[in-house]
Amino acid sequence: MNPRPLRHLRIAAQAELVSLIVLLANVFTVHLKPISSVMGPTHGCAYLFVVIATWRLKPAPAVNIVALIPGIGGQLALRLLARNSADQAQQPAPP
Repeated sequence: MNPRPLRHLRIAAQAELVSLIVLLANVFTVHLKPISSVMGPTHGCAYLFVVIATWRLKPAPAVNIVALIPGIGGQLALRLLARNSADQAQQPAPP
């Protein structure tokens, strides 16, 4: 698999996770409106980017379903993609 699309997916997955952590920390502590107004759309955009980028890779259906989980879906999808590519690399070529 080409590592270039996975680079974008990794960045978006990290942004999705970090933005969710910041949002939840803000809600459960000081609940500042400016933080919510910046991090909410950031998380939403990163989530949509992860879902669409994963869908465009045309992986196994399980990877697409896992990518739909908010927050950690991108990280789990990357792990499944890495596992699938490692499994394909270990399989011998057909005669």
